[in-house]
Amino acid sequence: MTSTGAFSLRAAAARNNADWCASVCRSHGIPSTFGGTAWWSSLRTPPYYPDAVTLHQDAVPAAVLARLDTASPGCTVKDSFAACDLTASGFVELFDARWVHRPAERPAPGASALRARRVSTAARLHDWQLAWHGGGQAPDVFRPALLHDPAVLVLAFHEGEEFLGGVVLNRSAGLVGLSNLFAVDGIDADVVRSSAITAAADRFPGLPLVGYEHGDDLAGALDAGFAVLGALRIWLHDS
Repeated sequence: MTSTGAFSLRAAAARNNADWCASVCRSHGIPSTFGGTAWWSSLRTPPYYPDAVTLHQDAVPAAVLARLDTASPGCTVKDSFAACDLTASGFVELFDARWVHRPAERPAPGASALRARRVSTAARLHDWQLAWHGGGQAPDVFRPALLHDPAVLVLAFHEGEEFLGGVVLNRSAGLVGLSNLFAVDGIDADVVRSSAITAAADRFPGLPLVGYEHGDDLAGALDAGFAVLGALRIWLHDS
């Protein structure tokens, strides 16, 4: 892959992620805006979701931040190209990660060890969200309106009737984002990831996969045939 090709894919991955963030915001009735170099919401976004995602490495931090609510706690920015230094504006780096890409021509792992089932009801989404959170009181993130978004597919993975993990797939122009992958306690996350790749190939044939990972999840993605496209940073306003 050429550096130009990797940059183009990185920009496409950032746009796909912003599309997913916009879908989550819509499900909460929160408006958001796509500009030439960034996506943003002037209202606080749901837990774990950024208030802005840069879409181009030349995004001007001051222009992005001027559109955000930095007065109340929790403002976050996804710096998709690790190109912005927001410390002077009162932000601290929360974590860094890597955009990843799995080419469409790379074969899927084959027959899935787990059965993929589309989450299609509010009750099943509730159970999915509890498992995604790891039990306890789950934050209000995934709302039933997401299940009616034509670009979004929430999947649960089963062995027989036993629920073992899940993933979200979201389609945008020419590719599919893979996010929120999880395995329930005691289940190998690599098995769920392999099943997610196969499910994506079945439902979106011929389209590459993108996402972002860090830590052990990044190592697992690389072992599953993903390649790194570049770095990103998540910034949190230190209010």
